[in-house]
Amino acid sequence: MKFVDEYRDSALARDLARAILAEARPDRDYRLMEFCGGHTHAIFRYGVQDLMPENLRFVHGPGCPVCVLPMARIDQAIAMASQHGVTLCTYGDLMRVPASERQSLLKAKAAGADIRMVYSTQDALAIARAATQQQPAQQVVFFAIGFETTTPPTAVALKTARAEGLRNFSVFCNHVLTPPALRAILSDSADEVARIDGILGPSHVSTIIGSAAYEFVARDHGLPLVIAGFEPLDVMQSALMLVRQINQGRRDLQNQYSRAVSPEGNTKAQALMRDTLVPRERFEWRGLGWLPESALKIADAYADWDAEQRFPVAVTPGREHEGCECPKVLRGLMEPTDCKLFGRVCSPENPLGACMVSSEGACAAYWLHGRSRIPQRTASASAT
Repeated sequence: MKFVDEYRDSALARDLARAILAEARPDRDYRLMEFCGGHTHAIFRYGVQDLMPENLRFVHGPGCPVCVLPMARIDQAIAMASQHGVTLCTYGDLMRVPASERQSLLKAKAAGADIRMVYSTQDALAIARAATQQQPAQQVVFFAIGFETTTPPTAVALKTARAEGLRNFSVFCNHVLTPPALRAILSDSADEVARIDGILGPSHVSTIIGSAAYEFVARDHGLPLVIAGFEPLDVMQSALMLVRQINQGRRDLQNQYSRAVSPEGNTKAQALMRDTLVPRERFEWRGLGWLPESALKIADAYADWDAEQRFPVAVTPGREHEGCECPKVLRGLMEPTDCKLFGRVCSPENPLGACMVSSEGACAAYWLHGRSRIPQRTASASAT
């Protein structure tokens, strides 16, 4: 297949659905975790779950970088803008994520902070370059988030800023790493562990770090993992590959997304990341707690462009909204519609948790594409 429409072909989808139905054993259940929010939205947008047999369920994972960012990091960003008067640039998904005291970046902007939405690191660099001409004293901070997929552009921005001698630009680094998160979910030491029979592995992340980065899942945890693309036929074919492995008792790493992912990944991007960023000793994840070496910080050689060092702030640890079940949703322990707030007081118009705000959040996926499947309890509540 060469074009995107072919990955959404209805006849091929029906063939795959029949194949999965034929191979799924009626005497057992299949619980497949999709790690990425992109998978979750593909499943709901194209009705993939409806094409699966009754005994195959998709379980949602933590693969949304906005959703896993703890409230304290949003608080820090707001404090940088308000206490130090910096121009804070970030992606649109973050603007409405709840912070402490019913704050958000959008509300801080309305209150007067200079917070701007950008589409890329290059936009933030352009704002910094313009400031050097118009307001030489004005500092520009890029609020960087994302998994390994969006980390290379941040690395390029750091190298560009240093090469140009751009002293009014810095990065508030919040890039996180997927393998440690997967280890935490599968770890026996977790307080609660979701039952998972197989995993749809990250695809875009794997284009950077390579499929081999997930060999530990089969080796250490005895689970099959298939690197899966984001189109509906990708997801369905990956589900079929997992069902076959489970039926055959195999626990292998397979790569369905071979058109973009190699075992070693993008070595040039990896070199950029190693040159500018280093692992943090530990980092807090919403829903997963503090995980060792699960995030990146700016390397000492680029300390002059590290916003955390240049603009230190003191913030009180934030408290999530009482009753918000985002942490359990991110660990596959609960579906969004099981949360008492879903549809009642939490919606995209009034989000109380990050999973409802982010375009990759599981709660947003249910709301946008799955409202017809919302249990009557919640559907009735949402109408009041």
